[in-house]
Formats: sequence, C-alpha cells, structure tokens
Amino acid sequence: MPPKKRSSGTPQKKVLKGNMKSGSPDSGENAVLSSERHKDKEPEFVSLSEELQATNPICDHAWRIWEREIRSMDKANMPYSNRQQWGACLFIAGMELDGLSLTFTQFLKLVGLSVKQFISLVRKMDVNVDTISPKVNTALKRLENKYDVTLALYQRFVKTCEKMSAEPDKAKRTELWESSWTMFLLAKGTFLQMEDDLVIAFQLLLCVLEFFAKRFTPSLLQSPYKSAVSSSTLSPPTRTSRRNQGKAKTRPPEMDVQLLETLCKESDCSVDEVKNVYQTTFCAFLDSVGLSGLQGLPPLETLSKQYEELYHKNKDFDARLFLVDDEMLSPNKTEVSKVEMTPRKNLSGDDVAIPVPQTPIRAAMNSIQQLRVDLTSVSDQPSSNLVVYYKNCTVDPSEEIRKRVEELGQVFIKRFAQAVGQHCEGLGRKRFNLGAQLYYKVMESMLKSEEKRLSVQNFSKLLNNAAFHTSLLACALEVVMATYVGNSLKSGGFGRSLGASDSVETDLCFPWILDVFQLPAFDFYKVIESFIKAEPTLKHDMMKHLEQCEHVIMESLAWKADSPLFDLLKQSREEGPGEQAEPPATLNQPLHHNHTAADLYLSPVRQPPATESEPLAPGTKALRSNSLSLFYKKLYRMAYLRLKTLFSHLLTSHPELEPIIWTLLQHTLQNEYELMRDRHLDQLIMSAMYAICKVKNVDLRFKTIVTTYKEMPNTNQETFKRVLIREGQYDSIIVFYNLVFMQKLKTNILQYSSPRPPPLSPIPRIPCSPYKNSPLRVPGSNNVYVSPLKSSRMSPVVMTPRSRILISIGESFGSADKFQKINEMVSSTDWSLKRRLDGGSAPKPLKRLRFDMDGQDETDGSKSSGESTLIQKLAEMSSTRTRMQEQKLKEESVKEHPEP
Repeated sequence: MPPKKRSSGTPQKKVLKGNMKSGSPDSGENAVLSSERHKDKEPEFVSLSEELQATNPICDHAWRIWEREIRSMDKANMPYSNRQQWGACLFIAGMELDGLSLTFTQFLKLVGLSVKQFISLVRKMDVNVDTISPKVNTALKRLENKYDVTLALYQRFVKTCEKMSAEPDKAKRTELWESSWTMFLLAKGTFLQMEDDLVIAFQLLLCVLEFFAKRFTPSLLQSPYKSAVSSSTLSPPTRTSRRNQGKAKTRPPEMDVQLLETLCKESDCSVDEVKNVYQTTFCAFLDSVGLSGLQGLPPLETLSKQYEELYHKNKDFDARLFLVDDEMLSPNKTEVSKVEMTPRKNLSGDDVAIPVPQTPIRAAMNSIQQLRVDLTSVSDQPSSNLVVYYKNCTVDPSEEIRKRVEELGQVFIKRFAQAVGQHCEGLGRKRFNLGAQLYYKVMESMLKSEEKRLSVQNFSKLLNNAAFHTSLLACALEVVMATYVGNSLKSGGFGRSLGASDSVETDLCFPWILDVFQLPAFDFYKVIESFIKAEPTLKHDMMKHLEQCEHVIMESLAWKADSPLFDLLKQSREEGPGEQAEPPATLNQPLHHNHTAADLYLSPVRQPPATESEPLAPGTKALRSNSLSLFYKKLYRMAYLRLKTLFSHLLTSHPELEPIIWTLLQHTLQNEYELMRDRHLDQLIMSAMYAICKVKNVDLRFKTIVTTYKEMPNTNQETFKRVLIREGQYDSIIVFYNLVFMQKLKTNILQYSSPRPPPLSPIPRIPCSPYKNSPLRVPGSNNVYVSPLKSSRMSPVVMTPRSRILISIGESFGSADKFQKINEMVSSTDWSLKRRLDGGSAPKPLKRLRFDMDGQDETDGSKSSGESTLIQKLAEMSSTRTRMQEQKLKEESVKEHPEP
C-alpha cells in the first residue's frame, strides 16, 4: 500500500511561477492585476486575487458575484470562510471568462478546500439562476464526474494491488505502485478522449497492471497471479535508466495472455474486450511514450514528468494525490463505501435483502456479464425464424435490413471512436455487435407477438419501414450503452480541460444514439414500450432507464423544432379538435391499450384488424393517429404528476389552486403547443403555477419555485436558466414568462379572476405503469368534464391594470444592464410577441427583473402584502363566483358533453 502522508508530490511554488502567464487569455495591462483599479474592494479579496493570478476582468466579475449574490446570504447556511467564498467566486469568474491560470488542484490548495467541499460550496452559492451560468454548471458536473470515476478506479487499483503484491520491501512496493498508477493516469489522459468512461478506463487499468506484474519475479506475486505469469516473460524488476532508455531495443510489446486472463477473471471483466484495449489503445500508448519493447520498469521520474505536463494542460485535479491520501481528494464519509441492496438467499433458503458491497466498477461488470449471458445463444445475424418472416412479406425486406444494419454499424463505430478515442474502433464494433444481437432477438419476439395477435404472417409494411428498424436498433444499442456506462456514474463526461469548448463529444448516454443515427426522438419513443414487453430478460434498472428515456422525449426531445410531432399536431388540428383529456366516465380507471410498435409506426393509415398488406378501402376515412393519441395520454399523465409533485412542496395551503393550474397547463399543451417548440415541459409547469398564483393573489415567488424545482430528482438547472425567448435568443425562465408565456396566455389567465372563470379540465387518471407491476393511483379531484379553454383571437396589446398584475416584477436573474435591454424589448414596436393597437398607450416599463430582495413585487413599488383595488374586488366576488360556477357546471355538463 502507498504510504499515508499528507503532502503533495508536486512543488507548488515552482509550478505557480512557471504557470503564471500561460493560462490567461488577456494581454497587456489585463494580464497583471492592478491594485489601483481595485481600491473599492476589500484588501483581502484583492490579495487572494493576486495569489490566484486573476486578471482585472476576472477580479471585477468575481467581486460583482460576491456583492450581488453572496454577501447577504445567511451565514448559518454557509459554513465556509470569506476567503473560501471569495475563492469560489474567482474560480467561477475565471471559468466564465475562460481565464483560468492555475490548475484546479493549485486553486484548492490556496483556498483550503477539497473537491467535494468546493462543489458543495458552489451549489450553495447558486441562489439566483444566473449566479452559476450553464457553461460553468456543465464544467462543474464534468469535473465532479471525472473525480467520481477516478476515485472508483483508484479504490479498485489499491484493492487489486493488495491482492497481487508480495513485495516485502515497503519502499520498493510503494514506488512500483506509484509508477503503475502514474502510467495509468498518463495513458488514460492521453489516449482516452472521454476519460470518464468507467468500463474502458478500468480495462485500460488492467492492461497497465499486466505490464508491471509480468516484470516481477514469481516470489513477488501472490496467488493466483503468481502461477499465471508465463516463464517466457519473466525478468527481474529492474529499472531502465534514462540514459539507456533511448538505446533500449524496441520491439512490439508482448501480452502475457494467462496473466491478463487472470486479471480479467478476478474482476469479472470481458477478456476479449481487454485484449482489444491492449492491442489497440495500450500498445499505441506505449509506442507514443517510447516504452514499446522495454524489458525493465520505466523510470518513475519520466512518467511523472509526462503526466505533470498533461495535468497542467487540462488544468484539472492532480490524481497522483490519491497515492498520498491527500485531503483535497478525500471523498465525503457517506460516499466512501457505496452499498446497494442486492437480493440474496440466506442459509435457510428464504429470500432476503442483504446489503452487499457494490462498488461502481463491480456493479458495471455484473450488468455487462448478465447482458452477455442473456445474448449467448443469439447471433448478430437474422435467425432462421426471422428469415421465414422476411420471405412471407409481399416485398422481401432482407437486403434492405442487411444494408441498413451495415451502414448504421459503420456510422456507430466511427462516432464511438470519435467520442472515446481514435484507437477504440474495435470496442465500438464489439458493442455494436451486442446491439445487433439484441435487435434481431427483440424483432423476432415482436413479430411472434403480432402473429399471435393478428393471426397473420405477412408483415411487409412494418418490416419495410425504415423508421421502425432504425428505432429498434437504436433502442437495442441504448440498452447496451447504458449497461456499460452503469447507473452509478452517469452524470456526464469530462474529457476536456475546464475551459474547453463543447465541440467534442464526451457523453455516450442518451440521447447520444439519436444524434448518431439522426433519428427523431418521436420515432424512437414509439418503440420503447413494445421493446420492454418483447424482451423479458431486461433487468429492472434497465426498464427504468428506458422509461426515463421516454420521459426525456416527452418533456423536451420530441418538441425540437424539426420534430415530426408538430406535423402530426398540425394535421390533427386541421382534421378536428386537438387531443382531449379523457372523458369523466374513465377518470379513475386504469388505462389499458393494445397499441404495439406496428400500430404506432404505421399509424394513422392502419386499419385494424386488417392485415398489413391490405390497403384502405376507397372512401374510407383514415384513422386518428395512434402514435399522437398515445403520446398525449402519456404526456398529460406525466405533466400532471410533475405538477402535483411541485405543488405538494409549495402550495399545500392552497389545495384549490391545483385543478386551476392543471387546467391552464392542459389548455396550453392542447391548444398552444407551439410554446413547447424547442422548450421543456417543466418550463410551462412552473410558468403556469406562477401565473395562477399571481392572478389569485397568492404570494409565490419564482425564486421559491426554481429553488424547490432544482432540489427535485432528474432535474437540470439549465431548464430554468436557459429558456428559448425567440430564435437564437435564450434567457432565464422569468424572462420567458414575461415576454412569451404571459403575453400569449394573459387573456386566458385573467379569466380565472372573472366572475365566470373557465371550466376546469378533468384530472387525468394515472394508469398502471407498463414498466413495473404495481400501479400508481392519484384520485381525481374533479369529476366534471367540460370544454377546454378557448384561445382568444385577440390578446390584450397594452399593459392594462389587469394584465400588469401577471408580470413578474421585482424578481430577476441578471444585471441591470441586461434587464434594461429586456425592458426595451417589451416596449419595442417591432417585438413580434407584443403588438400595440393604434392609439394605444405604451406599457409602463418594467422594473429590474430581479429576485425580490426587499419585499417589493409590484410595478409601483408597493409591498407584496398589499392588495390592489382590482384584487380586493376579485376577492369580494370569490364566493359569488364559486356559486355561479357550480350551478353553471351542473346545468351544462350533461347537456353539452353527454358521456359516450
């Protein structure tokens, strides 16, 4: 084991001096901090800025963050010193301005923080949506994920070394493992473009361990490694001097197959894949650093120097410090040992859940091994049964299917290598072959089910549908890729330096596969449920992963500007009313549907239960789109559940508002679906909640909404930090609410303050999930079905007192200059979303749109607790309105909307 000492292996002062100018993008006077320029700032802050080699722009920007956001925070919730908080502000400013000079390790040493402490501090500082920009937030996520992956790899490295080494000399043993760990870091950082791919990095680690272990004498190894070392590769563990290193005879590195197989067996790792990594990536690395054919051990000084250069280039953390148990890399105590509940049988034979240690690497290896076992008997070519189905088609799809798989395979392997590393084509091919096996297996299962359901064998239309095949293959590959990535470390890649651009892919997680195949998310969505039903060997966590993919599609990906979903919606609107919420007779009944992938891909021209080869009869009206209908039914349920979850954290004291907010949201999704184009469902949920609270005079700030939202699972801060305003322009959710959402819907929103508010939409029933056995039920709070809201043909064009109360005032996410421009946009005559009538007065300019800091939330500066005359009148009419509404609903619900 490496010695437990509390010091860095790098000379910090010397490094700081040598790195003084290399990282700054500024030149001239901006490259050196000017004390005269910063007399308005606290001297200790300026001094720290000098220590961190901040430029003048970085110092100014960091001080603005401190003054605007951090200084006034509750100290009880911020257990960090001013120096540490200032340091975090300077680091954030440096990343924002691409002006980082020091490495992340050097920064942490100067301010006295660990990696985890720093990330926790930054999260606490994120009080407003523009404190941490999406750019900085993404970089931090990548940094944290790289740390988590490296920590998991180091823990496994130590465990394997302890089992392998029998070196009695502690000093020699320590030096050997320092050399092997440093070589691994160098190989990973040099040849793995995406360093946080846990599986490939671990396979590379096994190659490095083989390189060192086969150079030991058997007496220095423990069983089973001792007997695995081939006698042909044995040589004393001597080092090659730097003088003789260049003279060493170069020859291709020889793999000790038996030793490598033993390492793989002990780690439950695929031998074939590790051999591929060895022969391509590892051999290329050895050749690049001049170690090919080296008989002895490489000098530690040489390896350390090369890694030093790489580490300073990337400006991230020095992973060699794991060797000395440096506090800067210490994990939180709760994260030292990750344990999952794994079902095991006890000695009596009863099934019990016993906590079994499951490290991220062990969990990934187990999942991969299980996938391989499930596909053992399956070929990556069509089975004889599939060939029969092909031959039964009116048009034989065999050749098109073969060509498509071959072409998509080439595209996949190329993009995989671009993402992971140019020497990883072989690994990409192996993963694609696994996906092809699963693709053909599930296809056969689907066709058997369709044959049983329809009593036909001619599936010509389905099997000649390119979208179906591409989606099915993509889904199979997503299962393979998600299995390799694992569930523990999925938060995104960090394969580049902190200030690098996003021009290189670093994340193979969903929706990467959609981009690779240029596949619309809406087409991919159609196959998910049928895929799960057709593949009974899928593990529960993989079912949940595919369900999450479906949610991501419904919340945002299906709403991209070029999505075919909009064409279906346009066609549906032209032919009749939009998708409706379910009729009241079935509100509390579970939703059962028999739609298969064939129904969804051939919809809306399919004519059940006719065979696929039958065309529509002349004069027969095409059926409604099954894919659109099912999509909206699922969308409504997901939207309502998310609304209900957020509502339960914010508005439990106002239960009467939930059905009103849902009515506005459902109306928006049905009739104003263009608001979803290139946007996110949660943006509409938060906006609808704020709008109803505003018109109902309930004090709920956007700051409160987004603070609660970002603590919810499976949420992304970019959802409220970066919202599309108009083409090419993005801003915070408050700006979206004021300039887009409220402008489009203010007439509808204000109806809820009138004596005759709109009727409420029914609460959607929550069906039994197709992805698990136990149903989720949410009782409906309203059993009356009435017409949905109607869009106003003319929206108010001037800011009347009624519409002004809907504006988010006194809240913001940015600087005064920024919001002065927004105010001008609102008043602008050419603003496309805000038209003015001839002779209409210009709206009163908005105040600075900041989160409320002084209790003011009205245009005139009045306190939020005060009520306007209009609001007081609305409150007086509340009881009358309720009685009128109930009476009207009783009279009209049966007359206008009889149950089918």
